[in-house]
Order: sequence, then C-alpha cells, then structure tokens
Amino acid sequence: MSYSFDTIIDRRGTDSLKYDFAAKRGLPEDVLPLWVADMDFTSPPEVLDALAEKCRHGIFGYSDAADEGYFGALAKWYSERFGWLISPEWLVKAPGVVFAICAAIRALTEEGDAVLIQQPVYYPFSESVHANGRRLVVSELVYSDGKYSVDLKDFEDKIKSEKVKLFIICSPHNPVGRVWRIDELSAMGEICLRYGVKVVSDEIHADFVYPGNRHQVFAAISPELAEITVTCTAPTKTFNLAGLQISNILISDPALRSRFRQEIRKTGYSQPNIMGLVACRAAYEHGAGWLDELMAYLGSNLDFVRDFLAREIPQVQLVEPEGTYLVWLDFRALGLTDRELDDLIVNKAKLWLDAGTMFGASGTGFQRINIACPRSILERALRQLKDALDSIGAAR
Repeated sequence: MSYSFDTIIDRRGTDSLKYDFAAKRGLPEDVLPLWVADMDFTSPPEVLDALAEKCRHGIFGYSDAADEGYFGALAKWYSERFGWLISPEWLVKAPGVVFAICAAIRALTEEGDAVLIQQPVYYPFSESVHANGRRLVVSELVYSDGKYSVDLKDFEDKIKSEKVKLFIICSPHNPVGRVWRIDELSAMGEICLRYGVKVVSDEIHADFVYPGNRHQVFAAISPELAEITVTCTAPTKTFNLAGLQISNILISDPALRSRFRQEIRKTGYSQPNIMGLVACRAAYEHGAGWLDELMAYLGSNLDFVRDFLAREIPQVQLVEPEGTYLVWLDFRALGLTDRELDDLIVNKAKLWLDAGTMFGASGTGFQRINIACPRSILERALRQLKDALDSIGAAR
C-alpha cells in the first residue's frame, strides 16, 4: 500500500471533539474514543499540499469557486463512481449536511407538518425535526436474521395516516450499515410520489461501500424522483475533512432549489469556507487512489472485528455492514438494561462508543463503534471489551 493507515497520530490536545471532550461530556478522561464519525487517519497528501499552498498565500478573504474546476471535480467524481450526471445549476454549497437538512425541513414543510425518518438512524435527523417545530414520524426498520430492511407497509401507512410532507433517508444507512438496493429505493420513492412527499437524501457515506454492494443515488433512479429530491453530499466523511465545513447539495428541480436557497439566505450564510473549497476540489481531483487503499484497510479492519467477536466474545453479534465505517453491534444476548450496558462500555471496558438509544428506541441493546482507526487501536478496544465481559462473567 502507498499510504500508511497503521500510524497512530496523537489527537489529544488538538481541540478534537473525539478525544478532548470526554470529561466535559461526563465520561472518564481515560476512555478510548471510537464514537463520533471522523477517522484517525490524515487526509490525502494531495489535500494537505493544496491546503499548505493556500496557507502560504496568506490571504483568506471572502471566497468561492471562481472557475469551473470545483464543479468539474465534483461532477467527474459522481459520474465515474455512481453514473450520475449533474449540472452546475443544481449545486448549492453549504457548511454541512445537517445544516442543509435543517434548511430543507424549513424550505419544504410548515411548522407542525410531519417528517418521517427510519430509526434506528443518525440522531441529528430527529433533533433537526424537533428543533424546527415539525412533527416527528418514525417508521422503524425491521431487524431479522441479522439484517435490516424497510417495512414498506408501515412506511406507506405512516405517510398516509400522518399526512407526511417530507421523508429523510440515510443512504448508505448510519448506523445499521445498509446500502439500499435500487428496488428498495424505488419502492420507497414510488410511495413518496403517490402521496406528494418530498425527499431529503443524506448520501454523505456514499463512498464507503464494501465489495458486493453498490451505492445508488436516489435522485438518479428516475426524473420523477429527481424532481422531489434534495441530495446531500460532502467530501468530509470520505476524506476526513469534517472540521473544514463544506458540503455540496444537489437539487435538479428549479422550484425546489429556489425554496432551499431562500432558507439558506435566511441564515445569513453566503460564501463558503475557503479551506473547505480547496480541500474538496483537491480530494475529488486527486484522492481516488487514497480512498481505494482506505477502503481496503477498512475492509481488513471489518474482517478483524468479525473474527475477533466470533472467536473471543460470541455473545456480541456483528450486524454485517454493507457500507460506512460505523459498525452496529448487538449486545442484547447479555440481557443488560441500557443503563447497565452503558456502564459496562464506559466504566468497565473504558470505551467511548455511541449508545444505541441515541438512534431511537429501536437501538436499545446496541452500540455503534467507529472502525476508521489504526488496527492496533481497534484491537486494544476489543480486548478491553472482552476483559470487561469476562469480569461480568466471573462476577456471575
């Protein structure tokens, strides 16, 4: 491999949300953090070089993408990787996907309107709905035989009975790791078309798909679905750039795009972060090789987790991910309450994971772990988990 993902980089004392805020969030300072979705790997060297060049220039005034290079890099990436042809006028830049989701909620619904999500799902979805005065409707995913699926009957029934105006889909899905098949997406899309429901498709994890699976852009399925969809993309997960705050929101329908832009204007946001622009373009132009090697490394990390659990702690079940670097673990066989499970993870295993209940009531008994770290850190975390479970077994 050309890049080293085994190198441990000390992130403590760098104002890292992942590493430096345990005590402020009520956790022991010595917990090993594998929670929030950023990676413990440096970004591609070409991105670092582009940022360094901008720093050497030394002026950071109001900026935007002045030529076609930025959009060209974005368009080439989505064409080559996903077969999606996009137009320049579709693009609206925003500081982040959650920011864009909140703007879309305000643009496409009125206060009190129903917004549907599929739990267990990325917790800012529900927070965004509540924060903007909309009514949350949940159609829970079905977990059976180690895999999650959509309950299409419940999905349609909820949309019809609750008069849902907006559906927020997570694709690929965080935290359960599903990469939705085109037939699943089409079925949900047909229901949304039937009842006049607009769609926000969070596709920030699109680049993290394991062999045997393929990400399908929701808006690319048909012109009819494109007309009702706000597609949220960003280079920030893919290339570990979250702190640079840049996302690319793609909306083909002019009326939908106009409403969305109006909500962005109401926030006072205009020009994007110059470093985010520089990093995004460099990543999409030069980061493909780095990403391919990263995916191979993540795949080997996933193999390690799978083998370790099966061999050392079979009472913890891996929910096999088809995508993302966030792994959903099933602890329900332990028979612990959520409070007891959190105590096991934090105080006995000395780990900082994301408790399943953060993602909705159906996350009870689960935990989310971030495997985008050097193998030695991942092995240390799983051994600490095994030791904690052994201590419970000895006590019982």
